[in-house]
Amino acid sequence: MTFADFNFKQPIMKAIEKAGFKEPSPIQKEAIPHILAGKDIVGQAHTGTGKTAAFALPILNMLELDGEVEALVIVPTRELATQVSDEVFRLGKYLGIKTATVYGGSSYARQLHHINNAAVVVATPGRLLDLLKSNKIELNPRFVVLDEADEMLDMGFLDDIKEIFTYLPTNRQTLLFSATMPNEIKELAQQILHSPEFISITKKEVTNANIKQFFYVVDERERDEALIRLLDYKNPTKAIIFCRMKVEVDRLTEFLLAQGINAKGLHGDMAQRQREETIKAFKRGNVDILIATDVAARGLDISDVTHVFNYHIPFDPESYVHRIGRTGRAGREGVAISLVTPHEFKQLLRIQKAVGSSLINKEIPTSTEVKSKKQKSLIQQILSQEVTQEAIELVNLLESENDLSSVALKLASMVIEQDKEYGSEKIGKSLKEIERLLEQTKRELNRPARSNRGYRGRGERRHRRR
Repeated sequence: MTFADFNFKQPIMKAIEKAGFKEPSPIQKEAIPHILAGKDIVGQAHTGTGKTAAFALPILNMLELDGEVEALVIVPTRELATQVSDEVFRLGKYLGIKTATVYGGSSYARQLHHINNAAVVVATPGRLLDLLKSNKIELNPRFVVLDEADEMLDMGFLDDIKEIFTYLPTNRQTLLFSATMPNEIKELAQQILHSPEFISITKKEVTNANIKQFFYVVDERERDEALIRLLDYKNPTKAIIFCRMKVEVDRLTEFLLAQGINAKGLHGDMAQRQREETIKAFKRGNVDILIATDVAARGLDISDVTHVFNYHIPFDPESYVHRIGRTGRAGREGVAISLVTPHEFKQLLRIQKAVGSSLINKEIPTSTEVKSKKQKSLIQQILSQEVTQEAIELVNLLESENDLSSVALKLASMVIEQDKEYGSEKIGKSLKEIERLLEQTKRELNRPARSNRGYRGRGERRHRRR
C-alpha cells in the first residue's frame, strides 16, 4: 500500500514526498480510511507509530480553508504541542495552512493573534480551558483530536478534558488516540465519541521492523568509555541518548562536550524557552547528540534520527518502545543500542518478552577496530575531496621550502592527533561471556521459588531468646 491509494490532494502528496514518507505505517493504514469516511475513531497505538500523520493527513485533506479554526488537537504537554503543530504545518504547507500552538507560560495576546489566523489549533488542556472559560476564544471545529489520552489522565487533566468538550460543537468528528486503555479512558470515549471505529496496533507492530536493536554488556564503571567507543565506531548523523535522571543528563552532557562531541541536554528542570531552543537546534542539525530523560523526550517527532542509545536500559517495556521509536521513522532505517550490566539481564529479558522482538548481543569494538575504520573513512574523504585554489596556493608555499612527503606526514599526524580513540583497548564482555551470563540468568528465572517459611520460624525463635 502507498499514500497514493488514499487519493489525497496534490499539495498533500507533495508534502508527503518532501517529508520522505515511503509507505503508510500500520496505524496510518488502519485509521486514515475511517477518518476520510467521516467516522469517529479510538486508536490504541504507542508514540513513534506515526499517529500524528495518521490524523493530520486526512484532516488536512478535508479542510475547507474558510478562515475559521476547523481542527483542534489537544495534547498533554508543551513539547508535544510544538511537535504536533510543526508536523501539521509541514504536511499542510503546500495548502497554505496556518497553525496555532496554545500552552501555558506564553503570552495570551500572541496566542490569541495566532488563533485568529489559524485553521488548526494545537493546545494543552490547561491553557485551552482557561481561554474558553474566560470567553477569550470561541471555537467551532469540525475535527477534534485527543492525543496521548492516557498521558493526560496520568497528569490529572481528565476533568479539564471533559469540561473543554462542553464548549465544543456536538456535530464534530472526534478522534481519540491512547497508548493504553484504562477504564477512565474507555468511559471518556463513550461520552465524547459517536459510534467510533476501534483500531489497535499490536506489540509486534509497535516495535518498528525498520529498527535494528542491539545490546552491549559492560561493567558499571565502563559505561562512559563504552558510549564514547560506540559513538566513535557508529558515527551517528543524529542521535538521542536516553538517561534515567536529570542529574545524569547534565553530567553526561558535560562529559561528551569535554570529548569534543557536539551534544546538548534536555530535561524537565530546564526553562521552557531553553528546551524549545535545544529541540530546534537538534532538528536543524546544529546539535548532533541530544541527551534526554524519558519525560523531556516524550512526543519528540524528528524524522532523521539515525541512532538511539540507552545509557541505562529503562525499567519498563513501554519506556523502551517509546525510546527506540525516536528512530526508524517515516520509513527510514534506525538503530537502537542499549548498554546493559549483568545485573540488568532480568530487565532485558522482560523487555524482550514484552515487546516481542529480539535484541542482538554484540561485542564493543576494540580501539584497534575503531582506528582501522576511521583510517578507511579518512582515506575515502581525502580521495573524494575537491581541490580548491586556496589549497593549491598553500601547497605551493609549502613545496618551496619543504619536502611534500614530509608535509603529508605532518598533516596526517595533525588529523590523527585531533581524533584519538578514547578508553581502553577492550571494553565490555565478550560474546561467550554474554551467552554464559544470559543462560545463568534464565536458569535463575526458571528456578522454582523456595519457601522462606522455615527461615522466618528460626528468626522468630531467636527473637524470643533475646
